[in-house]
This record gives sequence, structure tokens and C-alpha cells, in this order.
Amino acid sequence: MLKTLEDISPTRKRLKIEIPAEVVESEIQKALLNLQSKAKLPGFRPGKAPMAMIEKKFGKDVEAEVLERIIPESYLEAVKEADIKPVMQPIIEEPYEFQRNSPISMTLNVEVRPKVENLSYEGINIKEIPVEVKDEDVDKVLESLAEERAVYEFSEDAINSGDLITIDYTVADEGAESKDVVLKVGSGHYPAEFFDAITGRKKDEELEVEATFSDDSRSQFAGKRVKFKIKIKDVKRRNVPAIDNEFAKDLGFDNLESLKEKLKDNILVSKSKEADSTKQKEILDRIIESHSFELPEGLLNSEIGGIIGEIRAAGKDDRPDEALREEIKSLAEKRVKASILLEAIGEKEGITATDEDMKEEIFKMSQRFYMSPENVMKYYITRDGSLGGLRRSVFEKKVLGFLLSKAVIEK
Repeated sequence: MLKTLEDISPTRKRLKIEIPAEVVESEIQKALLNLQSKAKLPGFRPGKAPMAMIEKKFGKDVEAEVLERIIPESYLEAVKEADIKPVMQPIIEEPYEFQRNSPISMTLNVEVRPKVENLSYEGINIKEIPVEVKDEDVDKVLESLAEERAVYEFSEDAINSGDLITIDYTVADEGAESKDVVLKVGSGHYPAEFFDAITGRKKDEELEVEATFSDDSRSQFAGKRVKFKIKIKDVKRRNVPAIDNEFAKDLGFDNLESLKEKLKDNILVSKSKEADSTKQKEILDRIIESHSFELPEGLLNSEIGGIIGEIRAAGKDDRPDEALREEIKSLAEKRVKASILLEAIGEKEGITATDEDMKEEIFKMSQRFYMSPENVMKYYITRDGSLGGLRRSVFEKKVLGFLLSKAVIEK
């Protein structure tokens, strides 16, 4: 099906494809016969309508369906025959004209992955990154675990910053009255002088407070000085559990020491992964620096668009796209180059992201983000339209792991 292959540049090719008339006609006839066996037309039993009538009624639809299927198939065959790796959808240079019993000739402009000459990636020297777990690392995680399990409990003590209080108040000048208002002392859109007056008071006390609200306050009293008459109904204080043997038992461990040992192991695994990731990045940077090739323009533009999309989604920069393009171009070039190199290395070494690899990654993500595996897959399908992006990520992780295994680590 491939007639000619023309080099436009290292990253762009021109393919001329011809699909023989007999191949197209054969597929059309198969589709018509299949339709004839099922068609129900007035005056004929199912499957007994004449072919001429079937073709007259459904011929154009069948032709469109066959072309929609056979052209992509022929393109993929031509790509395989030409031994190229497309990185973007092809562009049709000359629209084809379809006529029954005539071949289909097409000219396609295809952006391809460049060939990487003298691919070198083994024996790269990098320094070992020492990994150590200190007592303060464990203590920090223990404190975080205790903070996560803190609860608010009723308190009869004087109110402090951070307490939760329930109040009723009236504002005579505004004609405003509110009951069971829950506030965190020191937080929210009430001014500091409001909370200063409440701090040190206790449950069931009544007081009057004057406070000025700023013009940009989200309160209904924005821009006003307001006099409140308040009754404190409840006070709750955040109680952080003590880090002791009982705390460890609540988490499923025999005692505090066994919990500390488990945390130490987890921290060691986490720090080791961080160290490996840093070493992999250094290896990849070295490989990027030592290889030079032309980058596919469409792929680069797509990457730039993706980075700008990330910036816009994060609300980090409101400059025009053109101003951002120049600034992020070098980052996009590095990402595209890294992707091409990892793909070339993976192909050379026969590395693939298997279905088992995918299942394992989805399971890990479901645990990390407290989601079901089904919802992890739904997220990627909704975001990307398929699991292709996740599979690509798993593939690149495997290639980076392979590169680390081939590096020379200096102690």
C-alpha cells in the first residue's frame, strides 16, 4: 500500500499511499452482503431483498463506513512498511476522490520521531545519596499522626486562640440577630479586636464587643464599626492525644516502640525512593546533554500548550500565551527530548508497560489517594480519554529504573 516515502526533514516524512481498487471493492461487497442478510425491506422477507435494491438504499452509507475503516488500516500498514514512528496525527496534503472500482491515492505529511544516533546510556557515573532516618524524622511523623487524630472536646476553661465557640449575638443598630454561630477563635472574617474581647472569657458569660470590619471583609458588616451583644454558649478545645503506648495500640501496634520501628521502615523506604528519583533525574539529564537531534515541531508545540494549560489551571500567571511560550520553551524542549530518549531506550531494551504493571500502579494509586481502583481508571479516562497517559508514565518509570541499574554508583 506504500508507494513512496520522501524525507522532508529528520522529523517529517511524506507518504504516498495507494489502496488498490479491488481491495476497496471487496470490502464494500462484504459489507453489502452482510447488510443484505439482515435487511428488512417492504415486500421482501428478511434477507431476501435484491442486491440492487440494497445497494441503492444503503450503498453510500456502506461506502462511507468502509472508507472510515480501511483508510486508517492502510495508513498503519504503510507506517509499518516505512519503518517510521509517527508522533502526531498525519496531515492529508491532497484530498482524495473516491470512485467505485478505482484505487484510492493519498499523500500524507507525517511528523515522526527522529532516529537517535549512537544511543549511549550505560555506565553513567553518579554519586550515591546517603539515606538516613533520624529520631526527629520519626517524631515529626508521630506528631503529625497525633494531630490528625485530635478532636474538639467541651471545655470549662477560659477561651484561647484556636478554640471553637458557639455564640448568640445581637446588633441593635443593624437589627441583626444570630443564634448558634460557631466560630474558631482567631480565624474567619471577624476582626482581631472581636476575638481579643472574647479571649479569656468562659462559657455562659455575656459581654458587649465593638469591632471595625474592613471594607474588603466578606462579612455583612463590611466597612462598619459594629457593637455586638454576645452570649457564649459553648467552648470546645482541640485535644491532641498523648503519644504513648495507648496511642500506638489505637493504631494497631503492640506498643509505642513497635510503632516507631514501623514508621522508621516507612520513612527509610520513602527517602530511598526520593534518592533513587534524584539519581534517575541526574542520569536522564546526562543522557539528554550527550545526545543531539532535531525535535518534532508539532510535538514541541503540543508540550508547550500542555505546560501553558498547567500554568493556567494553577492560576500562576496571567500573561499572554506568547509571552509564556518563550519562557517555557526550553523546559518543553527538555521534556520532549527526554520522552524521545526514554522511548528509544525502552524499545532497544524491550521494556514495556504490561497489564500487570498497570494493575500494580493503579492499586498503589488507589491506596495513596484513598480511591477505588475503578475510580483511579475513571479519572485518567475522563482526563485523557484513555489509560494511554498512565501507561506511558509506567513505561517511563520502568526505563528510568533500568537506567539506574546500569549506572555506576560512586560511594
